[in-house]
Amino acid sequence: MEPELLVRTEGRAGRLTLNRPKALNALTHAQCLETTAALTRWRHDPSVDLVILDATGDRAFCAGGDIAYMYEQGRAGNFDAGRAFWRDEYRMNALLAGYHKPVISFLHGFVMGGGVGYGCHASHRVVAEDTQISMPECGIGLVPDVGGSRLLARAPGRLGLHLGLTGARMGPGDALFAGFADHFIPRADWPAVIARLCETGDAAGIAAAAQPAPDSPLAAATDLQAAYDAPGTGAAQVAAIMGRLAEAGGDGAAQALKALKRNSPLSLACAATMIGALGPEATIRDALRAEFRWVWRSMERGDFLEGIRAAIIDKDRSPRWRHAGIERVTEAEVAEMLAPLGADDLTFEEEQA
Repeated sequence: MEPELLVRTEGRAGRLTLNRPKALNALTHAQCLETTAALTRWRHDPSVDLVILDATGDRAFCAGGDIAYMYEQGRAGNFDAGRAFWRDEYRMNALLAGYHKPVISFLHGFVMGGGVGYGCHASHRVVAEDTQISMPECGIGLVPDVGGSRLLARAPGRLGLHLGLTGARMGPGDALFAGFADHFIPRADWPAVIARLCETGDAAGIAAAAQPAPDSPLAAATDLQAAYDAPGTGAAQVAAIMGRLAEAGGDGAAQALKALKRNSPLSLACAATMIGALGPEATIRDALRAEFRWVWRSMERGDFLEGIRAAIIDKDRSPRWRHAGIERVTEAEVAEMLAPLGADDLTFEEEQA
């Protein structure tokens, strides 16, 4: 049986390849720990000049975390299993984001949720014709996490709110425009580019191989973006956005409104608050700490277990959320989900030394 994460060195490169193609390379707890171990080992290895992240299979770089495992454990009352997974995953996300050697991610097919955390904090992020990036967590009773809230907060204008609240997918042009990727290189060119990186250990080869970015439909959808420039925070802001989308008309606004009506009201209110709170000086660790507080409570007080039941267990696509609509979510509930955890708050490697 092949390992689920292929870890090796080739030439001047450390290589990490997600290898669960039948599961769309959904990220497991073990893969997070193995990735952290490899990055830690290579950090001071003079024979490794850069790190390459990619995945096997044609359909996905990584379509998210292994939420079926979390559901199984959560339904059994074992909330600590999910919390341990998230804690180690988030520490891995921070390590990838702050790594002192170039990290190049090749993002093909679906890149969703946990896949964004694995590949979109790299220093050099490559997309291709088939790339589809999204943060769909509000649709399964979570919030955009794995550091994704910071990426959303840094997107142009209020575009991050649109992407985070609706879970809309970004093709390569949109991913580049929104700041989730850096370079467009056709898939057919990837093997030669990777071989060159391994041979030279020089990340400058990425920019040299890049081609002009495809068009971004989101960049052109100014009316849609304007709907998210709504006042307020949390549930009140989401309600105002929904009102503006209803007035805007057009297919894009209608699709966005449909997604907002479908997603968890509590998740939407909390996601809007989290994204809005991350100013330009916020670090990925600030984002991860806030996200961890929310997910730590998500099985007991949020809609996560119900969202997973409806999406991948029973597949009835009819979740019974805790709130009947966004107007039912209170500011106190949002504050409670995001409150500090005391001794359970997320810490990072150097803070434990």
